[in-house]
Amino acid sequence: MRKAIIMGAAGRDFHNFNVFFRDNPEVKVVAFTAAQIPFIENRTYPASLAGKNYPEGIPIYPEKMLPELIKKFEVDDVYFSYSDVDFETPMKLASIALANGASFHFLGPKDTMIKSKKPVIAVAGGRTGVGKSTISRFVYKVLASNGFKVSVVRHPMPYGDLEKEAVQIFKSLDDLKGLTIEEVEEYEPHIENGAVVYAGVDYEKILQIAETNSEIILWDGGNNDMPFYMPDFMITVVDPMRENSVKGSFPGEACVRMADAIVINKANLVEKEKIERFKEMIFEINSKAKIFVTDSVPFLNTEIDLKGKKVLAVEDGPTVTHGGLSEGVAAKVSLQKGAELVDPRPYAVGSIAEAYKKYPHMGKILPALGYSELQLKELEETINNIPADLVVLGTPANLSLFIHINKPIALVRYEAVEKEGKLSKEILKHVKSLKR
Repeated sequence: MRKAIIMGAAGRDFHNFNVFFRDNPEVKVVAFTAAQIPFIENRTYPASLAGKNYPEGIPIYPEKMLPELIKKFEVDDVYFSYSDVDFETPMKLASIALANGASFHFLGPKDTMIKSKKPVIAVAGGRTGVGKSTISRFVYKVLASNGFKVSVVRHPMPYGDLEKEAVQIFKSLDDLKGLTIEEVEEYEPHIENGAVVYAGVDYEKILQIAETNSEIILWDGGNNDMPFYMPDFMITVVDPMRENSVKGSFPGEACVRMADAIVINKANLVEKEKIERFKEMIFEINSKAKIFVTDSVPFLNTEIDLKGKKVLAVEDGPTVTHGGLSEGVAAKVSLQKGAELVDPRPYAVGSIAEAYKKYPHMGKILPALGYSELQLKELEETINNIPADLVVLGTPANLSLFIHINKPIALVRYEAVEKEGKLSKEILKHVKSLKR
């Protein structure tokens, strides 16, 4: 029996284990390693989820311990199970694994995608921050407005008690209490649109429940990961401001290559020549996909005048941290409306201050990080330390529901608007041909 380590980040790693390793008699998983997301290492994948072959569960260690773990457990194989990284990262980690005597592997769709009894429309991103969530909401609205009963299954974010989070069902905003900011940011807009959202750890069980309550499964993928379910129609969203949302990101480039439709989002933020260049780049690696262009239009929840105001721009955490953007919608709208951005970096405390060191590309914006109660308190303290007239929240979730903010607040969100090609008609055409 071969011994293996799964390298992951609280989602893809657990799914790969569940569908490929849990009942595999030829491989023994001795550990997971974690990075990217804070506060998720030094815990255990519980025995109740790991199955009969793992009566004590599986320990989760910090990624930096990989060389030590390979030697300690006499590991034969390391399986890379991260999403949303550049091409260099897997090869760097492969070099570490190989140097310590282990082989290095990726698992593909045949080993990890579950086949549904219902049609599956999947939305993936070429990179975090491309506006995938706006397209997912757009797809849901198209389907729901045409009478289809749709279950939204969201890419996992199991940051808490894994046993309790094995299957999660969110029907109302009250169901979101106790979750992290990142989770609420993704679930809240869907619920406000009338959707029921499923997530968790065991995506086979999640699918079984979702199938009984829907005609169509909408996979709302996180990061730039491949779908967990075999898609009947796959949409991949790319960002014309970042070439690595088409090429050079893992597994984002794989998602671009396997897509049936590719949406160039945020077209209103770049010149037309760049859109044409992106079409050429896409065609080079996926000539079969239909290409659609959408605008990503920001909407303020209030008519407040920002001109001349000193504004703190708070952005979606993953987008401006490991997603690589230096600013998001809060900063863009504030500057467009004549505001002055206050630099939050001198006022940041604790893990918020550490985030600026880890992600030095971030500019005069504050990442909305709230992976624990302590981090939420640090975020609150940081915001309230900053001398600003107004806080503009570019986060999908309203942070004032989680923390006390001692300044006036304006909310801003992006929504997708069709520009070139009729994505709505393409979706409906495929759904009608796929019904089973």
